[in-house]
Amino acid sequence: MDFEFMQETFLRLLSGVPLTLNLAFTSVAFGAVLAMLIALMRMSGVRVLEAFAKGYVFVFRGSPLLVQIFLIYYGLGQFRPTLQEWGLWSFFREPYWCAILALTLNTGAYASEIFRGGLQAVPAQQVEAARACGMSGFLLFRRITFPIALRQALPAYGSELILMVKATSLASIITMMEITGIAAKLISQTFRAVEVFIVAGAIYLILNFIITRLIMALEWWLSPHLRHPPVPKASVEAVHV
Repeated sequence: MDFEFMQETFLRLLSGVPLTLNLAFTSVAFGAVLAMLIALMRMSGVRVLEAFAKGYVFVFRGSPLLVQIFLIYYGLGQFRPTLQEWGLWSFFREPYWCAILALTLNTGAYASEIFRGGLQAVPAQQVEAARACGMSGFLLFRRITFPIALRQALPAYGSELILMVKATSLASIITMMEITGIAAKLISQTFRAVEVFIVAGAIYLILNFIITRLIMALEWWLSPHLRHPPVPKASVEAVHV
């Protein structure tokens, strides 16, 4: 392998990192809001809302993200006159917004199940204690339910964030020049697929390592009761003596 070429490739692929992170974090931000709405619909007890949420999750978790991107970018393009009439063509003609929409809808389906699991994992005793203190409604959700659910869901949601960073590579099929898009262009110019993809994989690995460290730091910050080891039983007995 030509290490000098790999070094040059690394520098060229770095230009795609901002777009990769932009796609990942923008779609995750929008997807988190959508996921919370879907999770609340699943737990609402209203049959119509539950049915809609279940259908949404089934469709977007059960079909490949690649197919979803194709349907949004190429499929909806067949309805250009209708989209122009509704004033939506300026949105759907842009590859960036189509990629954001596809990634958001996809991560929203997966994250909704993560949030639902976190909400259901909140101990009933803590909710009852908060109600005994006079909390109810949104105040109870903001101060008790949501923080506990967030801590419960954070490890799984961290994995979803990492998956979304890798999923942005599929945006290259609709002409987005993120890391994989630039890599494909380099391969077509140099015919050196092995070196280019090794460098691209290394960049994704570095990005996900940084994200993993940040998630671990957030978990540590949200878990003050786990920061200090428990005092040994023998030491406690010695104090009492």
